[in-house]
Amino acid sequence: MSNVRLKLQMHYGFSLIPLTHSLTYEPGDDKAMPDKKKMHLLGFIQHGVNSHATGMWRHPKDKVNWDWSQPAYWQHMARTMERGMFDGMFIADELAPYNNYEKSSDACVKYAVQCPTHEPSTIVPIITTATQHLGVGLTLSTAFEHPYSMVRRLSSLDHLSGGRVAWNIVSSYSKSEWDAYGAEMTDRSRRYDRMEEYVDLCCQLWDSWESDAIIADKESGIFADPEKVKEIDFKGEFFECKGRSFCFPSPQGRPVFWQAGSSDRGRDFAAKHAEAIFAVHPNVERMRQYSEDLNERLEKKFQRPRDSVKLIYGLQCIVGETTQHAQEKYEKIRSCIPLEGALAWISGHFGPDFSTYDLDEYVQNVEIPGIQGLFESIIYAKGGDPITIKEAALYYAMGMGMPVIVGTASDIADKMEYFVDEGGADGFMLVATYTPGCYEEFVDYVVPELQKRDRFRTSYTGSTLRDNLLQY
Repeated sequence: MSNVRLKLQMHYGFSLIPLTHSLTYEPGDDKAMPDKKKMHLLGFIQHGVNSHATGMWRHPKDKVNWDWSQPAYWQHMARTMERGMFDGMFIADELAPYNNYEKSSDACVKYAVQCPTHEPSTIVPIITTATQHLGVGLTLSTAFEHPYSMVRRLSSLDHLSGGRVAWNIVSSYSKSEWDAYGAEMTDRSRRYDRMEEYVDLCCQLWDSWESDAIIADKESGIFADPEKVKEIDFKGEFFECKGRSFCFPSPQGRPVFWQAGSSDRGRDFAAKHAEAIFAVHPNVERMRQYSEDLNERLEKKFQRPRDSVKLIYGLQCIVGETTQHAQEKYEKIRSCIPLEGALAWISGHFGPDFSTYDLDEYVQNVEIPGIQGLFESIIYAKGGDPITIKEAALYYAMGMGMPVIVGTASDIADKMEYFVDEGGADGFMLVATYTPGCYEEFVDYVVPELQKRDRFRTSYTGSTLRDNLLQY
């Protein structure tokens, strides 16, 4: 057996760091290797002018001949992802422009930091009528909408899509969102209590129609048996509801539950409810720790089988015909990022007003009330070494703390295999740079490489998003 050393390059926001991983494998000797774990892929995007790489609207390849607010753009993006056999398009959301930086949303407006952004569920029919298999994951906040209307909206979309909708369950973390809705920001410690009750009521409504409730007997004139449509009478600490669900069961019954919990309480919530989890970790060690922790919670705390939840890790890929070509593309992308816009973004995500800090101060010294898991992606970006606020802002503005792989299709496939085999990943959420080009390039170059290695599907086998997630 020869010793094959895969020299891989991955960017953590500061420099391209060469990594090595030793494998003992004789090329062509497939029997020497265990069964290969296949990956799931989703495109991570926002319904706006800019997604998660700040300043991409400036890039010369961004939305060339496309208008992001028009259906044709989203239909093309969806068809591209379906051509690449993606499980789905995952749509992030914010409910209002961030207003932490300089106590204003000016910088977010000025630099298009996730602004402007349209409501995400509006494009589900546009995406699903242009495709046959692609799912759509929707980030919808529980903070300002009653469970009854949430159930009605998601059931309607699941019907219209033929069972291809997922719900990314979140509570609003940004002060700007609470300000916009004229509400007092709730105590962080109670948000998961409220979300537990929210999901409980939603599930009662989704499950209230028995499978044989609809009779549709034209002779008798009876459409549905009211004895088989339960009236919900719910009185909780946070919500009340008395009535029947307005929607009969959709193809999936209820949408796929998606979660991104990273705190201790968030991980428990995800392990209890989620069918798939989106997590951001900067390196394979952090991925492995998270995977082991979630699998242990699933098995020991909630009596769910290990690996019963798909662990989908964030990843940004910049593919080139050569390593040098990929590096040149990367540098061009980095050059589009405005520092002030980057600072406004981390202020919005993490809470502090970073305009009041010395940019050379270490970010580890800053108390963070916002998204803890994403903040950890910054802390560990250099393996735990100190990182300045300026470095942190520019790193985060590239891809929200996700690993960034810069290289050829083969380089990228190598690293993705490594994250799957050594980090416990079940798949990847591919964060956008310039669109739709970044997805076109990935589908044209990286997907065939993954398929050649038997690491990715060559066809869809299910009719719903849940079916495709459970395909392997």
